[in-house]
Amino acid sequence: MTVTLTDQDTLTLRTAAWGAVSLMTAAGAAGSPHKIATEGSIALTSATGLVGHVLAKAPKGLNGRSTAALADQVLPALTASMTLLKKQAPAEADNFRRTVLVAVEAATRPQKGEPSPAMAEMARKITESLTAA
Repeated sequence: MTVTLTDQDTLTLRTAAWGAVSLMTAAGAAGSPHKIATEGSIALTSATGLVGHVLAKAPKGLNGRSTAALADQVLPALTASMTLLKKQAPAEADNFRRTVLVAVEAATRPQKGEPSPAMAEMARKITESLTAA
């Protein structure tokens, strides 16, 4: 079975995954934002299957004037992505969820010791959005 995603579907998936890394970077800004973004990006570009093909490129124009504005874009996109994939490609829904969670975990690696409370809370919000669908 071949899954065909619209341009909007692809943008939603990219916004969700790449935005999750951006949110983790914003939450961990007291550490090393560059390292956080790099580790998370490597995890996304290491994905396989349909998800890997979609996430091979970051979306254009993913930004916000604040972390809250970025979260307003990304958190609903995470839920929408899971809903979309569960409907069109159930195996890819699990692949997408795992890929984003690995990226979130990878983004916390550059921290010394435990992730900061802000990073831990952002990871919780991302996980909650992935499981809300």
